[in-house]
Formats: sequence, C-alpha cells, structure tokens
Amino acid sequence: MNAIIIDDERLARTELNKLLKKINEIQVVGEAANAEEGIEQITKLKPDLIFLDIQMPGKNGFEMLEQLNKAPYVIFTTAYDKYALKAFEVNALDYLQKPIDPKRLEEAVQKLIKKSVITETKNSDDSQLQDNDRVFIKDGDKCWFINIGTIRLFESVGNYAKVYFENNRPLILKPLNFLEKRLDNKVFFRANRKHLLNLKMIEKIEPYFNGGLLVELKGGEKVEVSRRQTAKFKEMMSL
Repeated sequence: MNAIIIDDERLARTELNKLLKKINEIQVVGEAANAEEGIEQITKLKPDLIFLDIQMPGKNGFEMLEQLNKAPYVIFTTAYDKYALKAFEVNALDYLQKPIDPKRLEEAVQKLIKKSVITETKNSDDSQLQDNDRVFIKDGDKCWFINIGTIRLFESVGNYAKVYFENNRPLILKPLNFLEKRLDNKVFFRANRKHLLNLKMIEKIEPYFNGGLLVELKGGEKVEVSRRQTAKFKEMMSL
C-alpha cells in the first residue's frame, strides 16, 4: 500500500516515516512540505493513502484536497484537536493527533485494511472517473469524501453544479459540460441541458410531454429526458 506524507514540519515527516517503516503493509513513496508539493506528489505517484497535516503555510489540508480531481484515502495528522470533528465530516479514514501514538497509527492502518477500501488508483488524472473513484467536495464549511457511484444527479446552476447524493445538495464550481467529459458516459447520461443523471440510480421511467421521457431517481428527483436525447437514452437502457 503506497503512501505519501504531507506535513510542513520536517521532523514530523521524519518521525512518521520512521513509525511507518515498522508497518509492513505501508510503503512511503513520497513526502511533501506544503499543499502545492503535495498535489504534485499525488499527481505523479498516485498513492493509495496520504497522511495529511491540516494547518500548513499557504493552503491548508482541506484546501489542498479541493484541488484534486481524484482523492486518495486520507488519514489526518495534526496537533490541533479542534479540527477533529471537521475531519470526520469529510469521512477521513482516521484522525491522529500529534505526537502520534504508534499503537493508534497501527490501528488506523488496520482499519483501512479491514475495510478493504484500497482500489486501483493508477489511472491518469485525465482518465474518466469510475464508480469507485473518490472525490472531495466542499460547500461552505461542509465537506465530504464520496464515491462517484453514490451521486444520483448533477444539476446545472450557472457556472456551478448541484450534486445530489444521500440527503446532500452541495454546489461545486464545475460546469456541467466539464463534468460530462470527466464522467463515465456509460453511467452518467446527459438527460437535457441542465441535468446529468446516474443511469444506475433510475427507479422509474414514464412517457412525457412532446415525445420525451420522465425519469424518477432513487432519491425521488424527477428529471426530463429531452426529445432529442430520448432515442439515445432508449438505446442505452435497451427500451
């Protein structure tokens, strides 16, 4: 399991690297002293896991995660316990407070292994995102790590897109055309000018006005498939 340590304190990186050498399942393949270096290392090395400090000069750990197109699994390592709640809001794998206890570090790694959450992350950043790829989403003070496959719908709101997953509806600064290019077109379908829906989340399909279709998703959202897109939709769904 390949890992990168991102921390602005050299001694902290050295100590964590020393502790991780005692854990056979982890191989440290890179280090970074700030968010910019961290992004470069993640893009180049495609790690399974990052150990991430939160408070760093320049961008903090959360701001760094916002810059990633595809997010590895994260274990936060920081001296500031006030960030603990926020870390868990983003579904981080674990949260370790400095100085790091070797036993807690081992527990965090074993949690990752037991959940069998490591997936193939060697694809280039330009490749399409797949169902099990994780992305980091931030909207105001709230942030999440989610699998692409859990998203039911993207809705265009100007230059933003509203993301529908579970009971959440955050806005992200990504236009729908950009998202359409990044997502697997066998899973996400452009239903109309404003909506990009997950075909695996469809509950019901009905005929609709002017030769189109009305699709109901698992979350209860109803989306019109335009007349122009209906033939393609039927072909994909074998209707």
